[in-house]
Amino acid sequence: MREMFYSHAIREAIAEEMERDPNVFLLGEDVAEYGGAFKVTQGLVGQFGKGRIRNTPICENSFVGVAVGAAMLGMRPVVDIMFQDFITLAMDQIVNHASKIHYMYGGQLSVPIVIRTPAGGGRCYGPTHSQSLEAWFMHVPGLKVAAPATAHDAKGMLKAAIRDNNPVVFVESKLLYGQKGLVPEEDYVVPLGQARVVREGEHLTLIAYSRMVGEAERAATALDREGISCEVIDLRTLAPLDLQSIADSVVKTGRAVVVEEGCLTGGVGAEVSAQIVENCFDYLNAPVQRVAALDVAVPCADALERAALPDAGKVMATVRQLMQKYG
Repeated sequence: MREMFYSHAIREAIAEEMERDPNVFLLGEDVAEYGGAFKVTQGLVGQFGKGRIRNTPICENSFVGVAVGAAMLGMRPVVDIMFQDFITLAMDQIVNHASKIHYMYGGQLSVPIVIRTPAGGGRCYGPTHSQSLEAWFMHVPGLKVAAPATAHDAKGMLKAAIRDNNPVVFVESKLLYGQKGLVPEEDYVVPLGQARVVREGEHLTLIAYSRMVGEAERAATALDREGISCEVIDLRTLAPLDLQSIADSVVKTGRAVVVEEGCLTGGVGAEVSAQIVENCFDYLNAPVQRVAALDVAVPCADALERAALPDAGKVMATVRQLMQKYG
């Protein structure tokens, strides 16, 4: 095991899969010489050449369409969307084509494409560069949605996504790129669709994914000093959800709080909460609660952005209120 930046773990996963499979290639805006908007792909063009590390025009709908076509013909494209906000420009190709071609052709064709997309706020980039839109893609049958929280999972899940025959939307939090974690030196994959128990607890389950896993962990550590024992579950994959792991934890603790960086209304937390109520109602000692971003455009100003987005303090406040009322 060695310590590695989250961004470097993603780069290493891409490089290893390109070495393993000549059908894997990368395309997106400024991914070659410049190394991508967040330097995640820096150095790959020198290793693999411009034929496999391809800069594209500023036209997401077109280059995602090219990638879908390439995937149908047996290639395994990894598409870099500079900001998740820009994925809106390629919704037709992702939602109406990549996700449905396998079904429309009776399984004769697959679309093994990975769409990498930096998401979330925390950098004061404003309303059009700070959104968390992953809940949109949970609503589309045929798509898998991955959102790793650690460098270890970022590498292992990206390798699994590239090898998967289904289209995968791979969500990367901008604020995680600079965080370090332990990553094995040997080849490994982290299967999609399996949640992770980050921390065991007795009184309440905190369910989170991506950057919010760290916020949930910090909240759990602080709450433990107050006598509130929280179990922390990292969803890791949003589609398919690991409903069994969620249920096992909630049945054990009897209470659940779901944490996400996206907006509250119609979000990931809404789906997870509904699944808990449908499957674990008899075991609940309190209503399921959600901690999420306010239903507003993400502000530019630092103080306003912090007010709008969830964090460990807001998680702790929600847990305290829940325990005081239903404890």
